[in-house]
Amino acid sequence: MTTNIIMKFCFIVCFLLVFVELSSSKWIKPRRLNIINHSTNRIRDDRCRQFRIFIQKVDHFGFLNMDTYQQRYTLNTDYWESGRPIFFYAGNEGDIDLFCENTGFMWDIAPIFNAMVVFAEHRYYGTSLPYGNASYSNPEYTRYLTSGQALADYAYLLDYIRGSIKGAEQSPVVVFGGSYGGMLAAYFRMKYPHVVVGAHAASAPILQMTTPCELFSRIVTQDFRLESSQCVDIVRSSWDAINRIGSNPTGLERLTNLFKLCRPLKTVDELKDWLLDMYGNIAMVDYPYPTSFLADLPAFPARAFCANVTSSSLETENDDEDIVRRIVKGTNVFFNYTGHTECFDTGSQGSPSLGDLGWSYQSCTEFVMPMCSDGVNDMFEKQSWDFQAFSDACYAQWKIRPRFEWPYIEFGGKNITDFRYYSNIAFTNGNLDPWSSGGLVTTVAPSLPAIYITGGAHHLDLRAANPADPPSVLQARQQVVALIEKWIS
Repeated sequence: MTTNIIMKFCFIVCFLLVFVELSSSKWIKPRRLNIINHSTNRIRDDRCRQFRIFIQKVDHFGFLNMDTYQQRYTLNTDYWESGRPIFFYAGNEGDIDLFCENTGFMWDIAPIFNAMVVFAEHRYYGTSLPYGNASYSNPEYTRYLTSGQALADYAYLLDYIRGSIKGAEQSPVVVFGGSYGGMLAAYFRMKYPHVVVGAHAASAPILQMTTPCELFSRIVTQDFRLESSQCVDIVRSSWDAINRIGSNPTGLERLTNLFKLCRPLKTVDELKDWLLDMYGNIAMVDYPYPTSFLADLPAFPARAFCANVTSSSLETENDDEDIVRRIVKGTNVFFNYTGHTECFDTGSQGSPSLGDLGWSYQSCTEFVMPMCSDGVNDMFEKQSWDFQAFSDACYAQWKIRPRFEWPYIEFGGKNITDFRYYSNIAFTNGNLDPWSSGGLVTTVAPSLPAIYITGGAHHLDLRAANPADPPSVLQARQQVVALIEKWIS
């Protein structure tokens, strides 16, 4: 290693340790969090709204459909020098500016590498709708919503950028992504190694389709147990308490009032599904500092939730209403931390920046991610995974049936050894992240390092540097920077 390279690497490490910028994160899951209030403190970055348009084919793999659509992307050359790298974000299921604003790591290291920064919007999300408002109206239109088509979009877009910007012809491309975007980043390197030299796949549940269905629930429970075993016991007992209250003639009305819901509950399951999503999302965004992605949250929201739930002793051992009131206090941490929300809507579709409708379709086609709980090793009711029932629900909504096996037929993932044929992909996962249940946490080959982040929630390493970051995430970022230097040299 030359003296210049050593000095450059030292500078990179020092930069990562001192550069501070608040950011947010994003996740992927089969069920979405339903939340009514949107963050009042969301970070805004003007660089992320300098949108450009690229004309893409709707169907890259056939020669009959000649339709095109306008793909939205952002491109920043503030730090770029001719011939230097292109940092490319493989857009997830939502508006591209949301991911651009909340992936601070790329912005942190772009000046060090003199890199161009590109964020590409995923087809069928944001404004990149192949058939406009009719894109989800019938199976003939939705059929082009696949990861394969999206990856081809990215390959064509990069070909255009390299051909239209002087000095970019030979620029090496490093692809980044978190959650579903992390899966796409890995898949992009797998499928188009001549286009991208390496990939940083953060919190990518690339094995989730074949992972035991109960692992997600167990990690969620583990996160809360780290804060308080009493908290876990109260959550576990709350399901029966809710069921008993809901079974009374005026029970649904009572639960509606206790939780301050905007609309009367029609079933107890509606409330329980809402709470299930909340617990999973608290675990995923259990960051060591305040965040404002879907809602304004304190640092360590699982800790704050449990502090509210366990703040006083039980009035009586079997007082159902007291148990439910405790859960209500906990939900206020997530849904109403600022105290500005008057009521909660269990039927809302979450942040408008997240494409719940599109992900519902994708989870019914390529990305069937089984979820279940046994009620013993987790804090939830026992719920089995029923693929046939899931398939029937998909057919009722979309008139399609899932192809459960397709991702590991196309890319691998039936087991971790499938990936040994690939190279230059860094997989990062945190122990607090429930999606690490489907992540690659074992190094398969030297060129496929699995970097484990103790104290890390959902793709914490992709967020901007923060003084509260645990040492493990600093080390992970340093490893990724060293890998990027290797990939592009």
